Amino acid sequence: MSLFDTISYPPAAFKGQGARRGSLDALEGLEAPDWSRRTTAFAVAAVIAFFAAALAFWLIAGAVVPWDSKNHFYPMFRFLADALRHGELPLWNPYHFAGHPSAADPQSLLFTPSMVLFALIAPDASMRLFDAVILAHLCFGGLCVVGLCRRWRWRPAGALLAALIFMLGGAASARLQHTGMIISYAFFPAAFWALDCMLERRSLWRALLFGALAALMTLGRDQVAFLMDMTLAGRVVYAIAQSRAPLAYIRDRLGVFAAAGATLVAIIALPALLTMQFLHESNRPGIAFGVAAAGSLAPVNLMTLLAPNFFGSLNHLYDYWGPDYDTMAKADWTDRAVDYLFIGALPILLILWHGFGAGRLMARGGRFFLILIVAALFYSLGRYTPLFSVAFDWIPGVSLYRRPADATFVLNIALAFAAGYLLHRYELDGLPGLFPAGPRWLGVAAAAVTGIAIAVLIGAGLGFSLHEGQFSASLQQLGLSAAIAAAGAAVLAAPSTRRARALAASLIVLASAGEILWRNAASPLNAEPTSRYSVYADMTPAEKDVVAVLRREIAAKTRDGDHPRVEILGLPGPWQNASMTLKLENTIGYNPLRIEDYERAVGPGDNSGDPNLRHFPGTFRGYKCRLASLLGLEYLVLDRPLTGLPRHVPRPKATLIYSGGGMYAYKLGKAAPRAYFASEIKAVDSGQALDAQVLPDFDASHEALIDRSSLASLKELLPLPDDAVSPAPAPNLSRVEVTSYKDNAVTLDATTDRPGLVVLHDLFYPGWEVRVDGKLQPLLKANLLFRGVEIPAGSHRIEFAFHPFSLANLSAAASAVSHRTEE
Repeated sequence: MSLFDTISYPPAAFKGQGARRGSLDALEGLEAPDWSRRTTAFAVAAVIAFFAAALAFWLIAGAVVPWDSKNHFYPMFRFLADALRHGELPLWNPYHFAGHPSAADPQSLLFTPSMVLFALIAPDASMRLFDAVILAHLCFGGLCVVGLCRRWRWRPAGALLAALIFMLGGAASARLQHTGMIISYAFFPAAFWALDCMLERRSLWRALLFGALAALMTLGRDQVAFLMDMTLAGRVVYAIAQSRAPLAYIRDRLGVFAAAGATLVAIIALPALLTMQFLHESNRPGIAFGVAAAGSLAPVNLMTLLAPNFFGSLNHLYDYWGPDYDTMAKADWTDRAVDYLFIGALPILLILWHGFGAGRLMARGGRFFLILIVAALFYSLGRYTPLFSVAFDWIPGVSLYRRPADATFVLNIALAFAAGYLLHRYELDGLPGLFPAGPRWLGVAAAAVTGIAIAVLIGAGLGFSLHEGQFSASLQQLGLSAAIAAAGAAVLAAPSTRRARALAASLIVLASAGEILWRNAASPLNAEPTSRYSVYADMTPAEKDVVAVLRREIAAKTRDGDHPRVEILGLPGPWQNASMTLKLENTIGYNPLRIEDYERAVGPGDNSGDPNLRHFPGTFRGYKCRLASLLGLEYLVLDRPLTGLPRHVPRPKATLIYSGGGMYAYKLGKAAPRAYFASEIKAVDSGQALDAQVLPDFDASHEALIDRSSLASLKELLPLPDDAVSPAPAPNLSRVEVTSYKDNAVTLDATTDRPGLVVLHDLFYPGWEVRVDGKLQPLLKANLLFRGVEIPAGSHRIEFAFHPFSLANLSAAASAVSHRTEE
């Protein structure tokens, strides 16, 4: 008796009844019996046990999921949680690149309901608890895979194999650091399940459920979500094509399609619109084909399907020798995590032998997964096939993303279901014949092509390793996988009865679960010691000291009415965005998306961990330039003394206020006030100034620059003529004081004896509004990057507030997106 087998097979169960209409055919004309409650409970328990075992690997190793998970997503989560704890929404993040629109950033987690709930429950969650919750998302996806296979009446062993591969195979394990993508990926099985139900039953509530689940998957607004949506659309097209009367099939389901689509749009519209607005204002409004092509999966990486450590991907010494920027002739900025595909030696044996070689995936129940494997593989290979360039130019949305290799998530899903289906078919029907049903030549061709493809791939992989001087190491890894596959083939070939095959299938699942845990749980691809992220846990003495010094200095400045900013440069990974949890207003950080004008003017780059990536354009020539002063930059934290910075980095005269433990903090001197009053203005074209990398001259004691786009909003002030020399100002009796400073709102009190302009040195961005004495006033773009508002003489309360969901901002965003689409 199989461990997973609690189903008996009465003869009547195999009368040719056909699978349920609208679902994927499971038995090619035979309907298996329904699962019992005991079987279902056992399968659910097995998935949860696998999740617990995987989590234990990280706990035992004292490790956490590294890199982007902790350098970017964990501080984003902590910022989200802290805002919610204080009764606010984290719409604007002042601790990141001198100000960042979190409401529009796909990686902010703000629109991920499960993470918002987590933030409400555990706002101070540790890194390990954060990892457990992300793995729990994968567990949820695995349970939905089991539920979907149960609906298709697959044998439990096949359902469990598909679930385990989905949870921790290939990209799901290697890309675990990319939290947003993992969450999008985890919701796919639930959406797929709901879609399958909707296509069959055509009920309104099923359509609404599918729309909601598809929206939960899509809210990540990343490339994985985009590709998952394309997969669901492909499933609908496949179902239409498989129906006997496609037009009637569509007509019968127009209502549920409309309801599902309306639900999806209703949930995703606002976040998507804000993100499109951000892209328009960002440093990355689109991706050039050459940049995207450099993120293609090199074909030789398919060797990791056969032998996971073929290129040293799992070596703890990080001596990876596979395809990347250093080993490829063309630009290739993939890495060993992006290139990793392993799902287990026995599942890939099933796919290559039963699926491709014997043609079993050509059967109706496996055909969709075969199509999905091919489509995902071609997309992942990117520039190595002619199809990606066509998709890049003609399929809307493709050009917004930079890495076709992200389609390995879809490939992992297709391989998971294909392996589960083939094990299910094996348990029912035994070993496949040498040739599939159909012309003999087709069977011979399938077997021959599969064998030749495997031989070519192995030859190419060994040739690559030979070129890198790693032939022996790669051959050993290939031999290990071959031995596991040979043992699996022996297990599959031995049984002759259905009961014996059920036992063999159980052994395949248990062995695959063990190998996936061995290879993919807490591996060098997804685990690093917790101590490397000490800034979020137990700080080192040096980290504690430098934070204490900065907080003491900034608190004293704040008491005096100042609001200084800090730049943290060169410190290791977690420090790049630690300012979000430490509540330090940082002028740089780590994020691929930044406000374009700020990027051009200040040159922060997307990675503050490497000083070589910090740029110094003409508008920001050094840490004591005028723009640095306007930003309020008064403190500099480095991983080395100023004298050790790269030659291109300016070395200002600064006071060392802390050194120790590889950390150095400097005080740069007093900067310009966060807010001030100007009685005179100069018109400037900010775009031209940024192109020329020149900050136009003005006297900040009584003057301000106003972008020409804001001139029409002025009521009393007139700009000085371009060639005018500003007369000596009358004694300035104005006073501007910051009375309240919150993430989404800043309140000023201003008193002046003349009309003029109040400038707040916080970044100008769509969605910010300003009220003077409670009345809405035009927000002006001042001093190239900042916010301003015109005020009359007298005493006034000025309130800047970020309202990205206001009707005015949404209308402006829709107009900008529409205009860009027309272009």
